[in-house]
Amino acid sequence: MGAITSYLPLFKLRICSLITFSAVVGFISAGVVNVSFSSLVALALATMLASAGASAFNHYFDTDIDALMPRTKARPIPSGGVADGKVVLALAVILLAISVAVSSLWLNRMAGLHLLLGALTYAILYTAWLKRRSWVNIIIGGLAGSFAVLAGGASATPELCAAPVLLAITMFFWTPSHFWSFAILHREEYEKAGVPMLPNVIGDSRTARWILLNTIVLVASSFLPFLFGYLGIVYAVAATAVGIYFIAMNLKLIRSQRKEIARANFRASMVYLGGLFIAVIADVYLPLW
Repeated sequence: MGAITSYLPLFKLRICSLITFSAVVGFISAGVVNVSFSSLVALALATMLASAGASAFNHYFDTDIDALMPRTKARPIPSGGVADGKVVLALAVILLAISVAVSSLWLNRMAGLHLLLGALTYAILYTAWLKRRSWVNIIIGGLAGSFAVLAGGASATPELCAAPVLLAITMFFWTPSHFWSFAILHREEYEKAGVPMLPNVIGDSRTARWILLNTIVLVASSFLPFLFGYLGIVYAVAATAVGIYFIAMNLKLIRSQRKEIARANFRASMVYLGGLFIAVIADVYLPLW
């Protein structure tokens, strides 16, 4: 039991849960009325495994910088809770392989391809390549969440389906507003570790303005499924409400970049995405009740 407890943080289960929820929403947005419970279970399992594998790789690759930051130095590898980093790397590969196998066998190959691309985007493009090199790291890394939405859509219908694609675009724009708030909150730690997150490159004040600009684009993109007729008025009303709320929080961050406001903005991004995704589910299923 102690060994299991030591390994669990490697998989970032809260992030895995968010990515899995994104995939489920992508599935539902495709408009499949008679949802196959077995397909949803397979999708959730495959997405969790792919996300957990990518997270384990992130822990393995970032051991050196994790040891420098107070927020991450207690993670399993830098703290010594997990002694052999190569075991973690092997786990990452195994989990990803199982994910692709599950999605390909019980769903379809297109779903498996999207999950694979999402995991590789986070592990290779973000973690191994861009994170230590460029402030655009999180912009590209955000594609991982978009691929999860696409995987969900592909699970429902393997052919190209517009609604999940449009939601994947929204997911892509959500990530910078979400993570740049987090980066303001932990700017000193990223600076110590030499990671060029946007606040370390241009400062907190200018980052707050970039967050607002990105959020405006994010909120605008969230209306695309409604404007193209894939989601209805329930979704549109909810998208308007949570969009106004998130922009208002961004405006507070522009006025002051204090840590507590950055933290509030970070939490607001979660409220925004949760509200938007719940609206997708409500819009699809409320007319059936």
